Order: sequence, then structure tokens, then C-alpha cells
Amino acid sequence: MSGPSTSRVFAALSSALPPAAAADDEVAAGYLVVRASGASAARMAIDAPTVPAREPAQIQLVMRASLPKYVPTRGVSLSFPECALRARPAGRSGTVMLTVTTAKLSISFTELRPLMFQPVPLDRSLQTLFAAAVSHLLVVSDSLDPHGVKPYLTGLAELVLRSALRTELNRADAIATRRRDAVAYIKEHLADPALTAERIAEALFISRRRLYQLFDDGDGVSGRIRQLRIDLAKELLGDPAHAKRGIGEISKQCGFANAAHFSRTFRKVVGETPRDYRDKLLGE
Repeated sequence: MSGPSTSRVFAALSSALPPAAAADDEVAAGYLVVRASGASAARMAIDAPTVPAREPAQIQLVMRASLPKYVPTRGVSLSFPECALRARPAGRSGTVMLTVTTAKLSISFTELRPLMFQPVPLDRSLQTLFAAAVSHLLVVSDSLDPHGVKPYLTGLAELVLRSALRTELNRADAIATRRRDAVAYIKEHLADPALTAERIAEALFISRRRLYQLFDDGDGVSGRIRQLRIDLAKELLGDPAHAKRGIGEISKQCGFANAAHFSRTFRKVVGETPRDYRDKLLGE
């Protein structure tokens, strides 16, 4: 296809294209955003953390990619049976939105759940492959059979989704492993009142910032240390074998600087003093 002819085709395709949604342009380079297509997208995004989502009829893959120079500023939109492709240039790289029918994917929507409505990093090789596939399709789109394009785009979407899901699951598993290692180290050194985030990070050969990221879903590192110490204290206070041990001795074993600090912290977390907690359990 010649340059002028390609320009005319792209110009025609862009004439009926509505303005791009702001969210499309907010996708950072090197990342993929997977979302539901249509009016249900906003509702699913709001309900995602709490409500099991019904499978949407279509999903959209949004990412940045290099586009052919003939793509007009307003962008182009291609519609095929059960799928669609939209591309809009923006500087050196444009935004591409690939829409496919969910039921046509071999990977279930339940499996895709970890990818929905959040930026997922993509390997550079996968970014390059996706950009090349989209660019080639745009250039020769007017000579392709629409029904033949459907399995091509669905396959491209599935390749990207499966690769991104594998990366995301590996990342999540790595985080879970690191968190388990950190918790194990904390438990092993609970008796040391000088236990700090710096020491834990150094022992795990990670930065303090990385350690904080492992515990960003609760009270942080210090909160986890405090909770584990309280859990150990409750175990010791409720054990008849330790009934004759003093509160100060137990507080020391749990890593508290002194009995007074231990009592204040225990009462704040549990709702009663260590002595009252012990009397209640052992009295029963």
C-alpha cells in the first residue's frame, strides 16, 4: 500500500472516531491496563475489591505503542466481528486499545482478575511484539478479511494477557515469599527490644524501602512486630505452664523494654491488662 493511499484510509477511519477518553492517555509507557468494556467498566472498577464480578461481554487492553507515521492525530478505529482496535498517536508513542470478546479467550475471566483495573508492567520484548503486530495490522487493514482478523486479534490479546498474568503472579509470589522470610526473622528475634526495620532489611539483603513495601497492607513493619509480640504474650499468659512467671519476665521474653510499656501496649491492643487477661483464661 502506498503512502498517500494509507494516509487517505487512516483519514477516513478517523473521521468517525470520537475523542479519546482521558483514561486511555494516562497509561504509562511499559504498562498494560486491562478493564471491562462498556458501561459496566466504571461499576466493576468501583466494586472490584468487594463484589465478585460477573464476566463482562468484552474486555479492553490499553497500552502505549509506537504507531505508523500515517496515523492521524485524532487516531483510527477499526471494528471487526467480536473485536475492535483503536489507536491514537501521542508524541513518540501512541495509545492502543484492543477490545476482544471475553468468551473467545481460553483464559477465564476469574484468572484475569489480578490484572483488572491496575497498571501491570510488561516485558520490553512483549511491548515490541504488540506494537509491531498493531502497526502491521493498521497498515494493511483495508486488504484483510474482517472475519480472519478476529482470531488474530484475539490471539494477540491472549498472548499479552497470559504473559502479563504470569509476570504479575510471579511478582506476587516473590512478594509473598519475601514477606514470609521477614515474618520468620521477626519471630526469631522477638525477644530483642532493639529489633528494627533496618536490621530486618539488612538480614534479608533488601532495602528498607523494599521492606516497607512488603508490609504496606496494614500497620507497617513496626505494627507487625508489635502484633507478633502481643500474640506471643497472649500465648504465654494463657499457658498454665507459665502461670508462675512474672509479668515483667514475660514482657522481657516478648521483646518489650519494660513491664510498664508492655502493659500499656497490651491493654491498648487487647483491651485489658496482661494480668487481667491471664486471670480470666487461667481462672476458667
